[in-house]
Amino acid sequence: KSANPQWREQFDFHYFSDRKDMLDIEVWRKDNKKHEELLGTCKVDITALPTKQTNRLELPLEKHPGSLLMLIAVAPCTGVSISDLCVCPLADPNERKQISQRYCIKNSFQDIKDIGFLQVKVLKAADLLAADFSGKSDPFCVLELGNDSLQTHTVYKNLNPEWNKVFTFPIKDIHDVLEVTVFDEDGDKPPDFLGKVAIPLLSV
Repeated sequence: KSANPQWREQFDFHYFSDRKDMLDIEVWRKDNKKHEELLGTCKVDITALPTKQTNRLELPLEKHPGSLLMLIAVAPCTGVSISDLCVCPLADPNERKQISQRYCIKNSFQDIKDIGFLQVKVLKAADLLAADFSGKSDPFCVLELGNDSLQTHTVYKNLNPEWNKVFTFPIKDIHDVLEVTVFDEDGDKPPDFLGKVAIPLLSV
């Protein structure tokens, strides 16, 4: 019930050099669980923003009244990676040695925000739900930790996909929960939900 909502939410997005650098934003109105209405969209060209500073942007909504006020900071990506199983970062003895030194007791107060990191190997899924008329699915896997999100590639026409990817996340809150969700890619339509598991970091 507000024409001037304040969300005050912060999100971290990781984009790599081979990805498009346009941030797409949509504003929706929700009457009830079933009815939603698009109130406007806008785009931000990330490559045009100055780096290593917080940019205050007032973005008019395209073809609709109203605007969005946002703070966007572009900074080098640290502590986040996607790699193949054969080049797993923790498999390198030198890397393990550096990590042991970084998190040893005598260095534990050098950076209070550096709690640690989580490395997840996404190997495969088995016996997934068939989402297509062909009796198959086009599954991909999304990993979310706090407001960090990374995803695998899509394996087409397969109910037992193998991804064999290694994901590394910085940990910002030891009470966070790792959420692993499998979706079926459906062309231009929103992906279909195939299943989910939640793993509290404190249980690892």
